[in-house]
Amino acid sequence: MFVIIVGGGKVGAYLASMLLRSGHRVKVIETQREEIPSLQKKLPLDAVMQGNGTDPFVLETAGIRQAHVVAAVTGADETNLVIASLARFEFGVKRTIARINDPMNEWIFVPKMGVDVALNQADLMAHLIAEEMSLGEMTTLLKLRKGEFSLVEEKVHPASHASGKTIAKLGLPAQSVIAAVIRKGKLLIPRGDLILQENDEVLALVHSAQVSQLAGILGPVSKVD
Repeated sequence: MFVIIVGGGKVGAYLASMLLRSGHRVKVIETQREEIPSLQKKLPLDAVMQGNGTDPFVLETAGIRQAHVVAAVTGADETNLVIASLARFEFGVKRTIARINDPMNEWIFVPKMGVDVALNQADLMAHLIAEEMSLGEMTTLLKLRKGEFSLVEEKVHPASHASGKTIAKLGLPAQSVIAAVIRKGKLLIPRGDLILQENDEVLALVHSAQVSQLAGILGPVSKVD
C-alpha cells in the first residue's frame, strides 16, 4: 500500500515510521524546509519531500495518483481539510484521513468535504475515558466499522444477572450477540439453552451504544442504597 502523509511533525513522522516497518510505501510532505533534515534522519531519504501539501502540483509530484491513502496530519485544520478535499475530488484517492486539532471544527470534517476518517484526538480521549468508566471488568478486544461495533470479553460475575441463566433468557441488547463462551479452558457453542456459570469467559459482538448495557448484564448487579 502507498500512503502519502502531509505534515512531517511528530505525528506524521511516527505514522510514517510505523507504516514503513509494516512494509508499506510512504511519502511524507513537509512544508517547512528547516524540518526536512530532521525528518531525513528518521526516515529514508526517498520517503521525505519538501513542499506545500495544498499545492496540486506538489501532490502530483509526490505520486498522489498512485496513492491508496492520503493522511493530512498538519497542525492546521483548514490545511488538513483542503488536502483531503483535493485528494478525493481532484485526484480520486479512495481513502482520506484528516486530523482535527480544534474539536469545534469536527462538524465540517465529513465525507461531503472529502474526509473519510476524521481523527479528533480530544473526542477519542473523551470516549475512551467514558468507555473505561462504564465497562467495569469488560475488555475490548477489537473495534469494527470505525468503532461502531466492538468485540468484547468479560467473565460472568457471581453476582450478575447472567449467572445461572440460559443465554436465551439474558435479555441481551438488540444489537449484540454472544460469539463464544469459554469455560475452564473449553470452548462452548453459545446456544440459547446454554446456562452461563460464574467465571465463564464470554466473547460478544456489540454495538458501541449498547456496550454498557451488556456490561451491566454480565457484571455485578449494582446495589441501590
